Amino acid sequence: MAAKTAHSTAANTFAQPEHVNWEHDATNRPLNTLQFSSAASNDFLKSKEKLAPLRRAKKQVKDETLIGNLCTLTCDHQIGISVNLILLLFLTYVSIPPARPWISKFIHLSYYNTKTGLYGVGNNDLPFVILWIIIFTGLRVAVMEYILYPAARAGGIKSKKGTVRFMEQAWLLIYCTFFWSLGMYLMYHSDYWFDLKGIWANWPNRELTGLFKWYYLVQWAFWLQQILVVNIEEKRKDYSQMFTHHIITSALIFASYGYYHTPVGNVILCTMDAVDIVFPFAKLLKYLGYNNACNVAFGVFMAIWVVTRHVFTLMICWSIYAHTPTAMTPGCHLAGGQFIPATNTDLYERNGGRTVWNNILAAYRDSDGPVCWNPVIRWSFLGLLLALQALLILWFSMIVGVAYRVLRGDGAEDTRSDDEDEDEDVDVEEQEAIAELKSGPEWTPVEKEVGTEGLTFVRRSSPGVRSYKKSGVSRASGIRIPGHGDRKELLGRIGCDKPS
Repeated sequence: MAAKTAHSTAANTFAQPEHVNWEHDATNRPLNTLQFSSAASNDFLKSKEKLAPLRRAKKQVKDETLIGNLCTLTCDHQIGISVNLILLLFLTYVSIPPARPWISKFIHLSYYNTKTGLYGVGNNDLPFVILWIIIFTGLRVAVMEYILYPAARAGGIKSKKGTVRFMEQAWLLIYCTFFWSLGMYLMYHSDYWFDLKGIWANWPNRELTGLFKWYYLVQWAFWLQQILVVNIEEKRKDYSQMFTHHIITSALIFASYGYYHTPVGNVILCTMDAVDIVFPFAKLLKYLGYNNACNVAFGVFMAIWVVTRHVFTLMICWSIYAHTPTAMTPGCHLAGGQFIPATNTDLYERNGGRTVWNNILAAYRDSDGPVCWNPVIRWSFLGLLLALQALLILWFSMIVGVAYRVLRGDGAEDTRSDDEDEDEDVDVEEQEAIAELKSGPEWTPVEKEVGTEGLTFVRRSSPGVRSYKKSGVSRASGIRIPGHGDRKELLGRIGCDKPS
């Protein structure tokens, strides 16, 4: 039994010049008899030398699972998926009036109090968070592809790996600069500006300003979206640490929002975001070739890291341990403003005063119900913060190693977030040149009869990181023909390889 399969003779090779003369009959002569004219072959080798060579060979193709395929498709179509979901939401809101009360939870902030002009807190805020996860998914890729990609090329970054790194760090710099500034603005106009005891003074904070609530929910959406990013894109060497960090951060925002502890969440987010401004800036300087400026920025980054992520964060941990038992009187707060002290044992226990998770999730369970404080609850928040501190100490040990290399004269080189697969550090200009050459008419498929036993149906492994290039390069068919998978061997078969 035999099957006809069409495949490109250039599947794993460089492109050919337009004046190549094919001297074969696709139906009567086998693939290994294809020959180039001598002049065409020499011209091709010259044009090939102008392209930056691949620095490493690609790894062997591996099978992909269904989840891996879905992640690849999601990664490759983040903008389209986001835009379609948002359009579907708005079209439903416009065209189906009965659905508007439900759809409005995605679009507008919920629990508005017309008497106070403030917003309450509850589980109706979750659809708003979901919408912003979708927005961030599309916005991140759109900004990286249409703004930061040209900026990277203008800055002289040519490798694929360097371009992707530049775009990721620039996006993080843009986001953290905006939200750190907004968070500091909100904290400056609060009652707890540089006052740790003031964080606990007005608990429970059942109502928030519209700006504060938007800030808090969008920050929560961003960190949830970061969990999605680290799982659908190429895994890095510090994947476990990054994934754990995003989980803990999201859990802290979730718990503090549900327990009406948003002031302490504001303070923690500001202390964390400060570092995420300086560090991406230092890495951008590195990618752009300003090594001396990068070393200076790295020194500033280390100082800010120690002050914010170790000194300030541990001060907050100490405040949770030492100040909350005195600043927050044990008891239950009702929605109307009444207070039931813990000394009133019957009413206190009847309202769930001794439970932990029912109180931490009070806003999600019943936004108008009671919420109680007991000293045991503080250990839940303290445990999450100390786990985050342990992770920060691990990262700081790596930072000290980088600092040692800087002092030794090697320069600041961050290795925490390198790809596990570094084999595709390909020049972007080379990719575009190859794609342009492959668009010629001589790259039409050639038919060849092969036995079915020679076919291997293996899906081509897709790159985990989105390829930020404008040119379209056709994907492989997924069928591997024995003897034709090696680029050097195929070049030799068609007469283009250099003689050994």
